[in-house]
Amino acid sequence: MKASSPTHKSAETIGVPPSIAEQNEHSTWMMSHPSALSMFDEITRASKGKQVVMFLDYDGTLSPIVDDPDRAFMSDEMRDAVRDVSRYFPTAIVSGRCRNKVYNFVRLAELYYAGSHGMDIKVPAKGPSFKKANGKAVLFQPASKFFPMIDKLYRTLLEATKSTPGAKVENNKFCVSVHFRCVDEKRWRALADLVKSVMKEYPKLRLTAGRKVLEIRPIIKWDKGRAMEFLLESLGFADCKDVFPVYIGDDLTDEDAFKVLRNRGQGFGILVSKIPKETSASYSLQEPSEVMEFLQRLVVWKRLTLKSCTTV
Repeated sequence: MKASSPTHKSAETIGVPPSIAEQNEHSTWMMSHPSALSMFDEITRASKGKQVVMFLDYDGTLSPIVDDPDRAFMSDEMRDAVRDVSRYFPTAIVSGRCRNKVYNFVRLAELYYAGSHGMDIKVPAKGPSFKKANGKAVLFQPASKFFPMIDKLYRTLLEATKSTPGAKVENNKFCVSVHFRCVDEKRWRALADLVKSVMKEYPKLRLTAGRKVLEIRPIIKWDKGRAMEFLLESLGFADCKDVFPVYIGDDLTDEDAFKVLRNRGQGFGILVSKIPKETSASYSLQEPSEVMEFLQRLVVWKRLTLKSCTTV
């Protein structure tokens, strides 16, 4: 839990500069995963002549990580940036959240949404102009048979965690999240043991750790990477050589998508993180404000590209 959930600095360490070893580690990591902002020209050159398709995680990517997951609101400026990007590129939100919940946060009907770590996908019936002729409108839920089991587990955990101050259980339709961001670190282990104990009755579900959250999902061959491939297929880009997917995310579950992009040899993954992490992403951004700047630069670049084409 600690490995995937670094704690905040204590009052004694706030303002203390990182050690030389930490600086060296960060510099080495940045050489392998340079800033997508500083390498922006390289990224756009690689996408020349191809259809860029954007995939965006929500928490920690479009919105800041907050203590109360129900208040993880994105800013109006970020919403404008995402809306502008979607005008030029097919854009999907791929989140661990329930699809309806993440839609209520984003509130952009023109996007594609994959909730519950990609197990609840909705592609709009009225496709945009860049949707290929063989694209299709879909509502795809590969874990639908697990819904009653997930709902039962949610209710059980809701009751079981009442004795743990700060713990919050979230029902994301096809997965359950147990947030421990507001739980005393000394009680993390006990909470994890409690969740594992409850899960002994659910052998068809698996437990993974994220950023101060325990995620419980069905054991099926489906993840954010497969969701991304499904969306590309739904858009009509399944076997295209002229597609350029860009996936931006901050969580361990986003690694499945980063790995797919590396294996495809198409597009890039961008990890949102201030600290070095083992990742299959090619580039990095430090926080949501940098994600917004990257999206805004993409829009400016595309507008300039279109303008130059019309003046030739």
